[in-house]
Amino acid sequence: MLWGPPGVGKTTLALLLAKELEAPLYQLSAVSAGVKDVREILATAEKKNLFDNKRPILFIDEIHRFNKGQQDSLLHAVERGWITLIGATTENPSFEINAALLSRMQVYVLNSHSKEDLTKMIDLANATEYAAQKDLKITAHDFLIRQSMGDARKLYNLVELCFQQGQRGVPIDEVFAQNVLSNAQIRYDKGGDEHYNVISAFIKSIRGSDPQAAVYYLARMIEGGEDVKFIARRLIISAAEDVGLANPNALMLANETFSAVERVGWPESRIILSQCTIYLATSPKSNSAYTAIGKAQKLVQQTGNLEVPDHLKNTSSVLAKDLGHGKNYLYPHDHPGGFVPQEYLPEEIQGSVLWSPASNGKEQQISAQQKSMWKDKYEG
Repeated sequence: MLWGPPGVGKTTLALLLAKELEAPLYQLSAVSAGVKDVREILATAEKKNLFDNKRPILFIDEIHRFNKGQQDSLLHAVERGWITLIGATTENPSFEINAALLSRMQVYVLNSHSKEDLTKMIDLANATEYAAQKDLKITAHDFLIRQSMGDARKLYNLVELCFQQGQRGVPIDEVFAQNVLSNAQIRYDKGGDEHYNVISAFIKSIRGSDPQAAVYYLARMIEGGEDVKFIARRLIISAAEDVGLANPNALMLANETFSAVERVGWPESRIILSQCTIYLATSPKSNSAYTAIGKAQKLVQQTGNLEVPDHLKNTSSVLAKDLGHGKNYLYPHDHPGGFVPQEYLPEEIQGSVLWSPASNGKEQQISAQQKSMWKDKYEG
């Protein structure tokens, strides 16, 4: 299994391997092929093994697009050794490939090409017979490398465009290349790993209180054409999960950001998103609310549906009152300061501490207030 972003040479590696081994090669694209196509090739491959004693290579591009049934149709042939299966994917195989098939394969992770690799590729293009005949030479290496984003296929497409529009004897510098490639797009696959990697880096930069990095990843998403509401939703989650009670205003600002970008749209929404991103990144951080609900859910899972104390039960019917529901309930607003000590948790878990204040100033202030009210009741 060859796993990596577009243009890193997955197909090329499969072709080179088949050539080196002098093995019959069958190619399929999972975009257009079905089970029938797979079975026809596997039947041919079985005969090749029997009569030619050569194990064919079956290369399936974008194999993650095969459904479970299509992937299962490969299992028997792989187990019997009728074929050497090579799959190419831009998606995480752990999520997209059946466990039974993946367990029979070796995953190789291919990374985007380095700047050095791409520089050599441009130099190779400059050294071609075509470039020599047309007296063309590219000098805009850095610009083309930035545009290609590690994708060799995209780089050579850009090189070809430059050569096609180049003038004999005139170097193809950055100004010329920019004019040719004015519509070049930054790679950002909204449905693939790149999408999840960038949003992960965005959230972690906010959590890490780094506004510089957070705005950079925000720009990556904007330039890649990300849905404005998706970004705004992630900011709301970050405000609650990572800023939390350390700055309660963060959640309000994030909510207002979502409403604002819905009304405004692109391109002005980028300013609103930037303001919210910087505000969250520079706010004090606390995940105490996030931790508290996690503890509470775990406690519920462990203890089940415990009986609600009678004095807290609903009293909207005569029968409920006859059963003692609401009896001895103390109405806080009838007492000084709007507070009176009474038990709110089920008997079995009384005294459980689920929320613990973080060390920031706001929560320490809340903590001091809680201690003055509850004394040592929740000293867990």
